[in-house]
Amino acid sequence: MLRKIKAVVVDDSAFMRKSLSLMLESTGEIEVVATARDGQEGIEMVKSKMPDIVTMDIEMPRMDGLTALQKIMKEHPTPVLMVSSLTTEGAKETLKALEYGAIDFIPKELSYVNVSIIKIKEDLVAKVKAIVSQKSLNLRLKRIQNFNINKNNSSLTKKIDYNSKTIPQIGFRAIALGISTGGPMSLQKVIPLISKKLTIPMFVVQHMPPKFTKSLAERLNGLSEVEVKEAEDKEIIRGGVVYIAPGGFHMTIDKTTNNQNQIKISEQPSDTLHRPSVDVMMNSVIKVYNKYALGVIMTGMGRDGADAIKELKMKGGYSIAQDEDTCVVYGMPKAIVDAGNADAILPLDSIANTINKACIL
Repeated sequence: MLRKIKAVVVDDSAFMRKSLSLMLESTGEIEVVATARDGQEGIEMVKSKMPDIVTMDIEMPRMDGLTALQKIMKEHPTPVLMVSSLTTEGAKETLKALEYGAIDFIPKELSYVNVSIIKIKEDLVAKVKAIVSQKSLNLRLKRIQNFNINKNNSSLTKKIDYNSKTIPQIGFRAIALGISTGGPMSLQKVIPLISKKLTIPMFVVQHMPPKFTKSLAERLNGLSEVEVKEAEDKEIIRGGVVYIAPGGFHMTIDKTTNNQNQIKISEQPSDTLHRPSVDVMMNSVIKVYNKYALGVIMTGMGRDGADAIKELKMKGGYSIAQDEDTCVVYGMPKAIVDAGNADAILPLDSIANTINKACIL
């Protein structure tokens, strides 16, 4: 019999502690070994119970979640899922938490109708299982810890290509990047290193709720040489700009009557597992730019993007997959690697360099 995953729930709300505990234990594969009412208690529980994963509220008395998270990552590196309010302020605080080493986040709005609660439960359990099962998690947590302690240490950005096959310069006209669990922190190791000499657009789908993608785009824009923005409906596409799909909507590419390319933001199709969807965005980009779209798939659960990359390969295009050792969850990249559709399998710190070499003539 497999050992149950051990979890600690940290929240000042008794209702939230009970709700999260019931959700986590619903499948019989996860055991909540302790709960805590504030960050200080949470740290003590992590020390004494040595859990596999922690859920951490942000706003709490005595010690808030961000402070507790930093102490945990410094003293007892453990995967932490932040419990986040779906507000603009909540999004900003959550992005800070992801910079400090949190693996991912879950929404706090549990007072929705039952269907939403069931969906939250499914997402929560799936994330916990995927994160804890990741082979190289301890190594990755150590890297996260080092990243936060040594943000300006140039040795952390070595350009090592673990794949002997490089991406040729074929005259790429667009870049399409898909990413999910572990994405915000990983994007901070890629987008800011994209050269200001880039003259083609880059389209990014990060699985996130509304408000979070705008905060993410603003954060990345402040760190980067290229312009980064949340995509808007009907805006004309400009070279050298990184467009992030808004949470809750699909981003696709349309041609205008005067043959310019513009962005379309829509809730359609409504039957996709994710919105925004990597497959929907990438298929649209491939339709417009054909084999001259460079596909990039990074850390995330599931296989969103795999079908689009297959289509790209059939047209003679090229793709990059993040390697297993540097992924928070090796799901989306694994899907294209296993299918034989990855032309380069790269560590996180080599992705931007490879994009620059392939796309800047």
